[in-house]
Amino acid sequence: MAIKAGADALGLVARMPSGPGPIPDGMIAEVTAFVPPPVATFLLTSETTAEAISAHVRATNPSTVQVVSHIDPAESEKLALLEPHVRRVQVIHVEGPEALDLIPAYSPHVHAFLLDSGRPNAAVAELGGTGRAHDWAVSAAFVQATERPVFLAGGLSSANVADAIKQVRPYGLDLCSGVRTEGQLDPEKLSAFVLAVEQTDAELASTSPAA
Repeated sequence: MAIKAGADALGLVARMPSGPGPIPDGMIAEVTAFVPPPVATFLLTSETTAEAISAHVRATNPSTVQVVSHIDPAESEKLALLEPHVRRVQVIHVEGPEALDLIPAYSPHVHAFLLDSGRPNAAVAELGGTGRAHDWAVSAAFVQATERPVFLAGGLSSANVADAIKQVRPYGLDLCSGVRTEGQLDPEKLSAFVLAVEQTDAELASTSPAA
């Protein structure tokens, strides 16, 4: 359903301390084997050491690994050595302007960042799927401060995605709850979201100065 709607990537949520939609590693491996190119497969892992993340990648065979915890940058560096052929995306949970301070620690070791609205230091860590938007002004500043591509997540829906794109100018969008009803992917919400993104892209393209 997601591929037919035009998704460029599928996010495959492995075990998490909280949040909706985790699926077993065996099912993730089945999906990564099935998905046709050029659609990417993102493994969302809550592992925090390079060795554990590498083992998770090798068990599930995604094209990209999305590290949802603020891991030690030394582990990020080690992961780049262990899995040089897998795209690596570091999630940054935007709780304030201090999110920008994490850019130099991770930039040398990752291919992209993803900004989300989790609370990694909560009593039960929230590492995604919150359905909450964060301060997009911080996200916009983050995009300006790094040369790495930046994906935006956190409470996105067809109702607010145009504003999100215009304010943040992300490389891509990541969403979960905004296209679901009672935990299931909703074709109507999915279609409305894709339409809103396409309309916003077309609007921005028509107002951009010619190259």
